[in-house]
Amino acid sequence: MPTHISQKTITRQAPAKLNLFLHITGRREDGYHLLQSVFMRIDWFDTLRFELTDDGCITRTNDLNKMGKPLPDIDLSVRAAMALKSHTGVAFRGHLGAHIALEKRIPSEAGMGGGSSDAATTLLALNELWQTGLSLDQLAAIGVTLGADVPFFLYEQDAWVEGIGEEITPINLSKMPIASKFLVIKPPSGVSTPDVFNSPNLARNTKTATIEGFAAWTESNASQQYLEPFGCNDLQPVALQICPDIPTALSWFKTQGLIGRMTGSGSAVFAPIPDFYDLTTAPSLPAGWICRICSRIAP
Repeated sequence: MPTHISQKTITRQAPAKLNLFLHITGRREDGYHLLQSVFMRIDWFDTLRFELTDDGCITRTNDLNKMGKPLPDIDLSVRAAMALKSHTGVAFRGHLGAHIALEKRIPSEAGMGGGSSDAATTLLALNELWQTGLSLDQLAAIGVTLGADVPFFLYEQDAWVEGIGEEITPINLSKMPIASKFLVIKPPSGVSTPDVFNSPNLARNTKTATIEGFAAWTESNASQQYLEPFGCNDLQPVALQICPDIPTALSWFKTQGLIGRMTGSGSAVFAPIPDFYDLTTAPSLPAGWICRICSRIAP
């Protein structure tokens, strides 16, 4: 049995994200899509506990799983640990390993980045536990091979994201007239990200936006922030065809006088809400649906 060194334990929370908009501006020859988006962290967390071991192995247990279905044995957190180990050769320095205890709360196939956030949290924690000494940029180079959203979570701040997800410009949303609370609905059905991106119906030629344009738009539309979101989510029309629950969620938002939008590739849908919004007065959702008020994580 591997030895677990109690003094060498790190516990961290991995936040979910919302895409305030998501534009697909092109596609590279290697098949990766070019995007523009504002990624915002919200207080919906997975919790991961990392223990240093001396057997060179990577193991993971599920201490909690609120997703309603089993996790794969090799999920993104395990893949991230294996990638860091391979990149740094840590296995040859004292046969270091790690055990990951995961409490999974962020839904999968939701467009909320739960798996990518777990991967980024794993890279950060094991970089510390294993004392590999990599910079954030070096970790991001590993992270983007695991998933396009991983680099964003590594920098632990809201950001304007471009390229395939690796071009990250931090932005302080708290200095813009953007809501601080959001109502998030996750239907029981999910959406496969590859199915959305591979669809022939996906628009891939949205006009390029700029940070300055986004900032100016938010300022000029401050009074309409709950009714008029910036841009669009180019993945949403395709996801609507794949997952009938998404139109149902969008219609539910309309009954509340809110404009819902899908985050990522779905199936979670969200809308900004005022601080005084009262969820207890809202119509009931079908059994198995998750409805939660989330706050933007302050910088």
